[in-house]
Amino acid sequence: MCGIVGYVGQQPAQGVVIEGLRRLEYRGYDSAGVALVSDGAIAHDKRAGKLANLEKAIAEQPLPAATTGIGHTRWATHGAPNDPNAHPHLGRTGRVALVHNGIIENFAELRGELERAGHVMVSDTDTEVAAHLLELAVVAGRDLTTAMQEVSRRLEGAFTLVAVDAQDPSRVVAARRNSPLVVGIGEGEHFLGSDVAAFIEHTHEAMELGQDQVVTITADGVQVTDFDGTPAEGRRYHVDWDLSAAEKGGYDWFMRKEIYEQPRAVADSLLGRRTPEGLLQLDEMRLSDDELRDIDKIIVIAAGTSFYAGMVAKYAVEHWTRIPVEVELASEFRYRDPILTQRTLVVAISQSGETADTLQAIRHARVQRSKVLAICNTNGSTIPRESDGVIYTHAGPEIGVASTKGFLTQLVACYLLALYLAQVKGTRFGDEIAEIIDQLEQMPDHIQAVLDGDEQVYELARAHVDNTSVLFLGRHAGYPVALEGALKLKELAYLHAEGFAAGELKHGPIALVEDGVPVLCVVPPRGRDFLHDKMVSGIQEVRARGARTICLAEEGDDTITPYADALVRLPEVPVLLQPMVAVVPLQLFACELATQLGHDVDQPRNLAKSVTVE
Repeated sequence: MCGIVGYVGQQPAQGVVIEGLRRLEYRGYDSAGVALVSDGAIAHDKRAGKLANLEKAIAEQPLPAATTGIGHTRWATHGAPNDPNAHPHLGRTGRVALVHNGIIENFAELRGELERAGHVMVSDTDTEVAAHLLELAVVAGRDLTTAMQEVSRRLEGAFTLVAVDAQDPSRVVAARRNSPLVVGIGEGEHFLGSDVAAFIEHTHEAMELGQDQVVTITADGVQVTDFDGTPAEGRRYHVDWDLSAAEKGGYDWFMRKEIYEQPRAVADSLLGRRTPEGLLQLDEMRLSDDELRDIDKIIVIAAGTSFYAGMVAKYAVEHWTRIPVEVELASEFRYRDPILTQRTLVVAISQSGETADTLQAIRHARVQRSKVLAICNTNGSTIPRESDGVIYTHAGPEIGVASTKGFLTQLVACYLLALYLAQVKGTRFGDEIAEIIDQLEQMPDHIQAVLDGDEQVYELARAHVDNTSVLFLGRHAGYPVALEGALKLKELAYLHAEGFAAGELKHGPIALVEDGVPVLCVVPPRGRDFLHDKMVSGIQEVRARGARTICLAEEGDDTITPYADALVRLPEVPVLLQPMVAVVPLQLFACELATQLGHDVDQPRNLAKSVTVE
């Protein structure tokens, strides 16, 4: 959700913090602020809107020099996105400054307590309550670390808190519960960030923190405790991507850059997946073969784009392993009293590894003693740490809020999981599994072939800037692709866009079809003739009612030509793998249409990259 940066060292803190916020702005861009510790006081500024507004204000009225500071870029939860609600928030006397990601669920009770004691709140946020409580503890004589431990024990909900004390410029202190926070390890300097992108310019050494922990960084070291003050240890790891991976590289949008990075991302996600003997291996599969053989049901839980990856996983897992699979929205999972047993495998798909709904869902599953496997792109994030195993997707940093390479690499992970289960359970012969992996390893070239035809898709997008409604149709594994294509257009172009299973047209959606409405149709490969022919029938139905059909069909499929007003060719691939090539033109279409409409493609309105509150 929100982006947080902290710094202690020898460099000018303002520059380090602002640059860190720039790389975290994808997490929220309703407001931004910074607080520096200088000459026994807190110097701060915060502004509604994007980070550029804060930078302009600081340029006009510079803050004093400092080597300790914190910063925040906000996605609004409590309170409107305005200057007073922007972070940092100060305590009653201005001695303590604090930034926050998450939601403090008992803030109303705590605010009432403070107001009865004479405190006046200047914002509508839950965060300001924590700032006042923290300052009360510091004024009472606790050092900032002890004060943070004390306050954290009183708070309920999901939060990351990062604070500084005007009278102690040597340290920045943070607390973490159900919300992302990582430490950057430098030489003579240390960093805090919601994501390693915040400090990757300065160090590749990082430390992940556990649940309910407080971390104190100074120029010379890092100290970790739990909320009770008991010493604890963080886990060190090396970040294997560099600053250039977080820059645009000449593209107008991060999202467009990330679309074109997909061949490399898919290739990276397939690296090292086979043993010298040719068996499939998964990097952090901590579930034993015996435990996996005992699985009799799989439930995939996810949200948004990850949910559609899970729908594709259902087709693959059931086809290759014959294990029944359910796909659930994480936000609904706990509330319907799902049937979970020790023989249930819950697969949680989350790019960030911090998605609040998904995190709470896996915790519920673990209470029911089910096994949990994470599919995630973020090393050291909460969901992988709390799972029994993890398949990392190796997409690299994804800055654009609308996921692209994150989705394709999640598909790779889903296929690998399905094949690994088939290997363990013996539902596919080794040569069959090897053949499918060979096909997967050809996918980067196929994706590149689609990208090489980008101009045709861009021309189609530019031709539809005046449309206010776009429909998407698919069958079998193409149905989740249709849903994902519609989601991308909603996210970026703010148009009415709906995805449907083609067979459902006659059950209501065909009423939306009118003269000239574009319908993007994901046509199954000819190898599944019954699927292909049914799809052609659906295309004929909408075309007869005036729709303009844009068909995505494999090379050599001439049977579709008479029914396509526009035809985008896809490489010939197996039906279960077709989502990896079929989704790419839909990404390009949405990106270009939104660009032509003048929208901010990387930071769509009202959205944030990682949803870390329920």
